Amino acid sequence: MLPITGYPDRYSVAPGETVSFKVSSSAAGPFEARLVRVISGDPNPEGPGIHEVPVDAAFAGRYPSRVQPIHNGSCARVPTGPALDSLGSFTVTATLWPTLPRLDRRQCLVSRRDAATGAGFCLEIDEEDSVSATLRDAAGAVSSVSTGKALRTRAWYHAFLSYDAAACELRVGQRALEPALMVDDSGSATAAAELHGGCGGGGDLVFAARAGGLPSDHYNGKLEAPRILAVAMEPEAAFRAADAGADGESLVASWDFSREIPSRRIVDTGPHGMHGETVNLPARAMKGSRWTGEEMCWRHAPEHFGAIHFHDDDLHDCGWESDFSFEVPEDFKSGVYAVRLRAGDDEDMIPFFVRAAPGRAQSSACVLIPVFTYIVYANYARGNVDDDYRDQVARWGARPWTPDEHPEYGISTYNHHRDGSGVSYSSRLRPIINQRSGFCAYADPKGGSCLRHFPADTHLLAWLDAMGHDFDVITDEDLEADGVDAIAPYRVVMTTSHPEYHTPGSLDALCDYTGQGGRLMYLGGNGFYWRVATSPEYPGAVEIRRGETGIRAWAADPGEYYNAFDGAYGGLWRNSGRAPQRLAGVGFISQGDFHGTGYHRLPASRDPRAAWIFEGIDDETLGDFGLSGGGAAGFELDWLDPSLGSPPHALVLARSKDHDETFVLVPEEILTHHATRPGEPARDIMRSDLVYFETPNGGAVFSVGSISFCGSLPHNGFDNNISRMIDNVLRRFRSEWRSG
Repeated sequence: MLPITGYPDRYSVAPGETVSFKVSSSAAGPFEARLVRVISGDPNPEGPGIHEVPVDAAFAGRYPSRVQPIHNGSCARVPTGPALDSLGSFTVTATLWPTLPRLDRRQCLVSRRDAATGAGFCLEIDEEDSVSATLRDAAGAVSSVSTGKALRTRAWYHAFLSYDAAACELRVGQRALEPALMVDDSGSATAAAELHGGCGGGGDLVFAARAGGLPSDHYNGKLEAPRILAVAMEPEAAFRAADAGADGESLVASWDFSREIPSRRIVDTGPHGMHGETVNLPARAMKGSRWTGEEMCWRHAPEHFGAIHFHDDDLHDCGWESDFSFEVPEDFKSGVYAVRLRAGDDEDMIPFFVRAAPGRAQSSACVLIPVFTYIVYANYARGNVDDDYRDQVARWGARPWTPDEHPEYGISTYNHHRDGSGVSYSSRLRPIINQRSGFCAYADPKGGSCLRHFPADTHLLAWLDAMGHDFDVITDEDLEADGVDAIAPYRVVMTTSHPEYHTPGSLDALCDYTGQGGRLMYLGGNGFYWRVATSPEYPGAVEIRRGETGIRAWAADPGEYYNAFDGAYGGLWRNSGRAPQRLAGVGFISQGDFHGTGYHRLPASRDPRAAWIFEGIDDETLGDFGLSGGGAAGFELDWLDPSLGSPPHALVLARSKDHDETFVLVPEEILTHHATRPGEPARDIMRSDLVYFETPNGGAVFSVGSISFCGSLPHNGFDNNISRMIDNVLRRFRSEWRSG
């Protein structure tokens, strides 16, 4: 673990509200905490540097160090009850779809164990990849048996454990639901089980992990329809019970994971109502063994989606205790802040965002902080930590820790689980290594800063500070919670470099804002692209289903495109009829390596409607410089497309061209190896369009369509044509001027 790190219990906080901080420190002595306002997080010596302003705070001081643990791995837990405590002879059945059977440890499917005596049972996958069963009594006697049949990866099986107390026999079995040719992977086995006293165990029943104390030996794969019956069964009867269910006096519990999918709850349809809940956000709304391909939406046929996919590296909430809190004073300035932590020579920071109190805006301008995007990318392990990267970090004194080297803090939705499945959930209730000032996403031999997300977004903060522009901040979590009211008081809302992920609520708020006369400055690229979902059941978490198309780190399986949180069709917003062009005038068209070029002015830049944007600028080329890839138009690019909703009166003021060979067209625009959806050659439409248009009620939108754009603002001490252009737009947008 990192020597010192932490996270806040919330990202956004207003004056009069309180945010708490949770810290883990392995130092022998106390750690120090202090408050700073974040101005710039760029460690590049050629850039604005790390610039923070100390702020007085009552919590500042020293606190005892302690290591707070992390418990990765998802499971489901059912509280103990009399029906479990009274088990004598019994049978446990389940349906499974293993995704990582070849581990050097056992993976528990269904287990119960008394933490004090060790008595209990476990239906599991053993080290030989076979379904096995283990019983233990309170005296320590153990009986175990395995089918000896290796499971196939990503194949459905029924499995059972059966204990006959009278006959002193333990049985186990597995049966492939769709047998493979020439593969012997079904069978059962019996062993003597001369045990004394109850073997049903005590304490909670656990699915997908070993019970008794902290969950361990987590299972990787899908689990469906676990059942417990108070009778010993022969193999055929047990397989029938696993397949068709069972009722009558012998049924103890039967869990139906297709019920209440958006919640934590797992529902027992048996006579005792032994409901439980999931732990650490396993994936729900997953197709089960009964899925036929005839229905893609779990809301329409939930019985086809009765599986939960568990992983041994899932993590929702670290659950750390708070070390100190900060009650934001009533007169506190809105902005980006961080708690700076220090223990000996080790440091960390915990960013958070102070919004203005509702209805009491402190400025006419507001910066929208894309925390949904931060969460989705949280702890993204890029696989690029090599000697060049470490050398750059050392030379710059940049942040030395990376998610590649510390997967214990949970992984990003841009990574894969250990079993190869895509990561659908991410949470902010954990330390986020890459959301820190001084964190470099890449090493750049050209000398660029190679920042992404939070540290890259401070290029805009540094520019606002250097140019003397006051501003408030708001997060897209605030938009989700409060709608357009969160930003209605502001004449202008600015995005940062990459507002990619949005919920229906946050996107609605922005559309309502521009429709009501608000002015939007979209200062990034590949924005408003993916649809995500949140849930009150899982505070701080975001769900993404990467379905159908789009540039993506992994592809969801067919049948698993609908979110569990809200039941909506996931994937690209344009697939739900809301392409980014409808809001911003431009939308994602091309991606390449972290390289940038300049924009070339077009005749529309001299149109009387927009000529004011270029006051004081004589250059025909804009932004052929910068800390992000060497140019304002780079990495991910957006273009104007009327067929996707770009307003017909929008002006394309400038356009990039001649991007290098690493740039490719987004998949949704490709028809064949020769044809594109727009009907133009691929090389001709891989560009960034700089766009301006008016909206109703005196509003307007200015969009730059490039992730690397804000990296050009600090060039030459903030004295450059990109800086001048954005200054012109911001001053006009926040004035009494009315567009149109």
